[in-house]
Amino acid sequence: MKSLRFVTLLLVVLGALNWGLMGLFQLDVLATLFAGPQTTVSRLLYILIGLSGLYQLVPLLNMFAGDAEDEAAKSAMPYNRTAYDRDRLR
Repeated sequence: MKSLRFVTLLLVVLGALNWGLMGLFQLDVLATLFAGPQTTVSRLLYILIGLSGLYQLVPLLNMFAGDAEDEAAKSAMPYNRTAYDRDRLR
C-alpha cells in the first residue's frame, strides 16, 4: 500500500509541475515528450495523473476529519515495545 501511495503522490507532483510549466511558459511537457496531447500515451498519463489526484484526496479528507492523527498514533511504537515487535505485529 505504501508503494501505491508513493506512486500516486509522485504522479500528482509531476502533474502539478506540468501545470506550473503550462502556466509559466505555455509548455506541456507530457505533450512535448509524447508527440502531442492526443496521443495514446499522453492521454493515458493524463488519466493516471487524474486518478492519482482522486486517490490522494482520501488522505487529505482524513486529515481534515482528524483521522490522520489517529493513524499516526496507531503506527507509533509504544514505550514498552521494540521495533521488531512493532513490525511483527503488523
